[in-house]
Amino acid sequence: MSLAPARASARAGATARYDRGVESKTASVLRTLRAEIVSGELPGGTRLKEDVIAARFGVSRVPVREALRQLESEGFALAEKYRGVTVAEASAESVIELMQIRRQLEGLAARLAAKRRGGESSADLKVVVELAREATPPVEPLIEFHHLVAGASGNRQLESMIERVIQQTAWAFERRTQDALSASLEDHAAIAAAILRGSETQASVFMDEHLSKDEEWLRAGRALSS
Repeated sequence: MSLAPARASARAGATARYDRGVESKTASVLRTLRAEIVSGELPGGTRLKEDVIAARFGVSRVPVREALRQLESEGFALAEKYRGVTVAEASAESVIELMQIRRQLEGLAARLAAKRRGGESSADLKVVVELAREATPPVEPLIEFHHLVAGASGNRQLESMIERVIQQTAWAFERRTQDALSASLEDHAAIAAAILRGSETQASVFMDEHLSKDEEWLRAGRALSS
């Protein structure tokens, strides 16, 4: 009996386990670095050295390299000749452009979500609004609301696009005042109510008006000033 099939199967299994391990390590490194960039802990222009990051996380350079490629594709990092990979400089203009994209994408998501009356996310939409009213500060529940609306649209491609643009703009709202946050909570309640009662036009309009306020706030320069 030939051992070739068994050896081939063993190699395939080992390769699969290796790939899963690298993927898991990559995801961990990516998640941490992305969060640090969004929070400002890693400011624009910071060099992201593979060897330093690998030592920090106790991994090889392979998952680090993959994580940096993903950050670059998401717009969080830049790969430049002679400089290597650095954290991308976020400008007011680039964030405002992304907010214009968010308005279109999330307006559509709200409309589709209302058409389904929230679908399987209907209960979660109510809960997130209530949690946001209680949290201090309520930044995470506010962001989660937008993720839920995207998911409630029932369009996986649209949801993926929205997730990415939210990641690229979330950092700009870290310095919002409590009054601004409270106003956002009221907007979210109105959007959720429109979705849950199936008012497609209202849900879309309310979402656009809500994100328009965020865009104007950014234009005023309050988010991007230190």
